Amino acid sequence: MRDILDDLEAGKYLSDPDPVRRAQIQMKTHLPKRFYKAASVAPAEDGFAVHLDGKPVRTPGKALLALPTERAAALVAAEFAAQGETINPVTMPVMRLVNTAIDGVASDPQAVLEDILRFASADLLCYRADAPQGLVERQDQHWDPVIDWARATLGARFNLAQGIIHVEQPRETIAVLGVHLSQRADPLRLAAIHVMTSLTGSALLALAVDFGELDTEAAWSAGHVDEDWQIEQWGQDAEAVARRSARKRDMMAAAGLLEALKG
Repeated sequence: MRDILDDLEAGKYLSDPDPVRRAQIQMKTHLPKRFYKAASVAPAEDGFAVHLDGKPVRTPGKALLALPTERAAALVAAEFAAQGETINPVTMPVMRLVNTAIDGVASDPQAVLEDILRFASADLLCYRADAPQGLVERQDQHWDPVIDWARATLGARFNLAQGIIHVEQPRETIAVLGVHLSQRADPLRLAAIHVMTSLTGSALLALAVDFGELDTEAAWSAGHVDEDWQIEQWGQDAEAVARRSARKRDMMAAAGLLEALKG
């Protein structure tokens, strides 16, 4: 059992970061057959462990796949239970995120925190279009409330700019965000925030979801204002649709894990 799970997470079936390319690779790769009948959750010393046919699942790094709340563990168990005759890791975004958090983020949470701050220093929400007017208004509609919330609630004031020329953010602003993130340094929570940050290009949107200021759909829409505008003007091809669908699935999984960690 462990050999198969190791292969799934070691990259044998996830050998490309692009979701469409991964799917193409999978079409040529034999997926392993499902080797268990039932997935369940059981109490463990570190919270709640995921079991397959009564045996605890371990991460690729051999750590017990245990989560602090039963709801969070149930998300992973549900992904295992939903597998058909074969195991398709692409359809298990929570499991992949949890494995990353336990085996990777836990060993160096500061590196992940700093990467989120790098996104914040060039946050999507700070770079505004000067035309067309419809796009300008749409950015203002989706982004201004989040900028205002960051100032009022987080104490973080961001400088805005038109175009793509880099605008320097106040050191105090990045430091304030660093304090808020340090209070969320649990590996699972930090990993989920990082996923949402990288998928939207905005640490502010990810933090707004974590704070309960935005729901996930609103954050996803805010992170794709520019893309949606372009789609409306020019349309999109099937590959772009597939790529976006895969990214949104990962976004929803990260947000779902955040919510489940609350108990």
